[in-house]
Amino acid sequence: MEKRPFLTHKRLKEIVSQYPTPFHIYDEKGIRDNMQRFNSAFQWNEGFKNYFAVKATPTPAILKILKDEGSGFDCSSHTELTLMERLHISGEEIMFTSNNTAVYEFEKARQMDVLINLDDVEHLTYLEKHAGLPEAISFRFNPGKLKEGNKIIGHPEESKFGMTKAQLFEGYQLAQNKGISRFGLHTMVASNELSSDYFIETAVLLFELIAELSQKLGIQFEFVNLGGGLGIPHRPGETAVDLNQVSIGIQQAYEKIILGNGFPPLSLFMECGRFVTGPYGLLISTVQHVKKSYKTYIGLDASMNNLMRPALYGAYHHISTFGQEQSHINPVDVTGSLCENNDKFAINRPLPPLKAGDLVAIHDSSAHRYAMGFNYNGRLRSGELLLKEDGSFVEIRRPENVEDYFQTMIF
Repeated sequence: MEKRPFLTHKRLKEIVSQYPTPFHIYDEKGIRDNMQRFNSAFQWNEGFKNYFAVKATPTPAILKILKDEGSGFDCSSHTELTLMERLHISGEEIMFTSNNTAVYEFEKARQMDVLINLDDVEHLTYLEKHAGLPEAISFRFNPGKLKEGNKIIGHPEESKFGMTKAQLFEGYQLAQNKGISRFGLHTMVASNELSSDYFIETAVLLFELIAELSQKLGIQFEFVNLGGGLGIPHRPGETAVDLNQVSIGIQQAYEKIILGNGFPPLSLFMECGRFVTGPYGLLISTVQHVKKSYKTYIGLDASMNNLMRPALYGAYHHISTFGQEQSHINPVDVTGSLCENNDKFAINRPLPPLKAGDLVAIHDSSAHRYAMGFNYNGRLRSGELLLKEDGSFVEIRRPENVEDYFQTMIF
């Protein structure tokens, strides 16, 4: 089935007449509705919270919408923590999950009194020495061969993230000895995964591990963070994750393993980013050149600095055209203008004939788009618009200009 953009061609042309391409546009209603569905699916857990992965969409206007809908925020750096501070968000509305962490980042996390999720046993002593210990601590578990990864995130046993089971026992025992009284457990083992069973299996794995740690170390866990990775259907015909099925499966495991064995209730956390915002944004671009050599190349005024995922790991993003004859479909490469041959949004993609001036919409681009942007060849990052619930639109990030590019240079 054809994926359709949330904008009509007529409305899009009106916007383009006021705001030149390329630009990214978000659907406010879609994001709000999706966040409400997410919270509703897990309402059986009194402490449920999705800590939105700020790295996915670090745009203040979008983060404010998510805050309105009850989201927490997962941060990984000093800059992301500072972004939260400027939005007047702090405390346990934030979980700080980083690796190879610098002293000043731990200091910022402690200053803001956020939940801290450690990637290594040694970080506990490091944190104590440089920033002071918090009341609550979480460790990140790497299940190794117990879980398969996927193409995007790789195999857990080859991942730089997280701790082994033996290291977890060491870490929680050390934390307990140092007087820490509140505990959580975290893992993140998949990205853009569409199998509902995958997330249920991960929950079972963590619930069983919490039961074992509690029994052997005599500690009580307060929360469990199942990570993110809930995928979205990028290709036409792909089936979205059944959120209710995921929730029911996790609830059944929770009631059996945690409540059924007399352990105290856990707050259930997740840290989905792409799943929350990804489907509700389009990269809008204009065809500026059509080249025919060994094959046909559709050259856009956007490049991979505006959306890196296809070039980075061959990710598929559907492309909509407007008003072209759908009966004449030919395979083409859709490219940008960078001096790199992987600067392509699509390879051998069947599309109707396009000409200079035609508009295209690249779907599912509201996560990891601007955040992965860069300035190779002096290309500038595009701005962002928000399509509001009443149908109006507003600029929420201006496009870069040449002065921005030269701002940090010393001549």
